[in-house]
Amino acid sequence: MDELTRRRLLELGLALPLAVGLDGVPTALAATPSCNDGDEDETPAQTEGPFFTPGTPRRRSLVTRAMRGTRLTLTGRVLSTRCRRVPNALLSFWQADASGAYDNDGFRLRGHQLTDARGRYRLETIVPGLYPGRTRHIHVRVQAPRRPVLTTQLYFPGVAANARDGLFRSDLVVSGWRLSGGRRVARFDFVLDLG
Repeated sequence: MDELTRRRLLELGLALPLAVGLDGVPTALAATPSCNDGDEDETPAQTEGPFFTPGTPRRRSLVTRAMRGTRLTLTGRVLSTRCRRVPNALLSFWQADASGAYDNDGFRLRGHQLTDARGRYRLETIVPGLYPGRTRHIHVRVQAPRRPVLTTQLYFPGVAANARDGLFRSDLVVSGWRLSGGRRVARFDFVLDLG
């Protein structure tokens, strides 16, 4: 008999947590990769898109005082497929504002940071708006020291536009999606194949 690991439960369709989306509708989510059985899949790569800008400032908060939108605290870890923490991993984030517009002239809602000694990161931002043809998402580049860059995108549960977005992947949906103290909180662990 196969060992009942988290991976096996996912294959059987038995480990699909529910989340409540932006529109209040419960949504079944595929679990994001995490290290429970020691043999995890790498976080899927996705397109960088046309709006990446190099040379962003190093910062954990992308929010300015007058910025419109629902505040979001995103936390998580960068791990290897063998469940090892990845300290000093570089994470670059960029996203649309609450109206769905990207700042292509400056660094509004753009920044980078390094994971701490335990592979953890924390980002203060806003829930991104929709723009034509896309659902709400945050672009991320993740790079372990002296390793190739993984570019991906993070998505949010319960957004009606998820079903119409050809790039949307349920395994890139943030977890722990909830309201806390007037802001949204979410979590995502990035898993890198470091060989």
